[in-house]
Amino acid sequence: MLYFDHNATTPLCDKAREAWVEACERFVGNPSSPHRMGARAEKALGDAREQLASALGCGALDIVWTSGATESNNLVFHHAAKAVQGEVWISAIEHPCVMEAARVHFGARRKLLPVTTGGGLDTDFFRAALAKGKPGLVAVMAANNETGVLQPWQDVRELCAEHGVPFFCDAAQWVGKLPATGLGECDFVSGCAHKFGGPKGVGFLKCPTKGPVRAQLVGGPQEEGRRAGTENVAGVLSMMAALAEREELAKSGLEKREAMREEFIGALPEVQVLGAGEARLWNTVSALLPGDCRARWVVKLDKAGFAVSTGSACASGKEAPSHVLKAMGVADEETDRVVRFSSGWETTTEDWRELARGVKQVSSEMAVD
Repeated sequence: MLYFDHNATTPLCDKAREAWVEACERFVGNPSSPHRMGARAEKALGDAREQLASALGCGALDIVWTSGATESNNLVFHHAAKAVQGEVWISAIEHPCVMEAARVHFGARRKLLPVTTGGGLDTDFFRAALAKGKPGLVAVMAANNETGVLQPWQDVRELCAEHGVPFFCDAAQWVGKLPATGLGECDFVSGCAHKFGGPKGVGFLKCPTKGPVRAQLVGGPQEEGRRAGTENVAGVLSMMAALAEREELAKSGLEKREAMREEFIGALPEVQVLGAGEARLWNTVSALLPGDCRARWVVKLDKAGFAVSTGSACASGKEAPSHVLKAMGVADEETDRVVRFSSGWETTTEDWRELARGVKQVSSEMAVD
């Protein structure tokens, strides 16, 4: 089985597995305990905090360890609901956990920012909206999980800074695929390990340097009072081992990865790629395929030996069309023909070629059915 669903989750890489096993053996103490074993675990967490801060470009004490991006994103809106005045503006293509957290905490005070037909934030609309009013928080993701389209988060951050508006960037699909440098300049940044070869159940939130963050999980004083609960030391160290490897890979070889993706697209001239004219993640192809049902495509490709997705794994149980595709102006009848292919660092050129052959074969079978 060839795995092309890395945007949903990734296999645990060797470096992460080794770090996990070593941490479980070396750091058995609770980081909050006063004895030497506790202090050893606390130091390991501190070193990891420094490592992540260096990658993002922020202070070590800005980092909060969490159980993943969903918790991190919910923490941002839990905090913002009590800390900011006015509306929260979020892009119309945010991950479901951001969309729902904004709805729960802000209700009618939530405003959706439109995107272009290519899938990128409409920066002209955003700039004009800022000239007319000042929101309490702006949230724009770094890269879209369904289409892979890179969002102009750097430009949005600068505009927010000029207007004194806090900016939150969900970077779950960016970190570990592209260099993380510069993300630390955002007020809030979230990420999670299992998107880049680390373990499930661990992530981070970069918070503003100044001012308290209102904890969602309360109890002990862990994480400077911003997130209660015993820290997942082994998970954090495993995550950072994976990130170190991925950051090194991201320094070079991206052109080769993009060439693999483009060769796959070129082998399927009848397929329409969503966001084709935009800068996209090197690993993602969101394709409008022939036929009338993406679920049939997924099942048939699965039987042929390929694991692919219909879009966001966190929304796959919903019958409604993808909110991302609707925001891009894709017709409802066409959204049911969209399949996402997402590769990983371990994916080879031959894997992509095998997938292209598989898509052609399934297309032929479906034409006969």
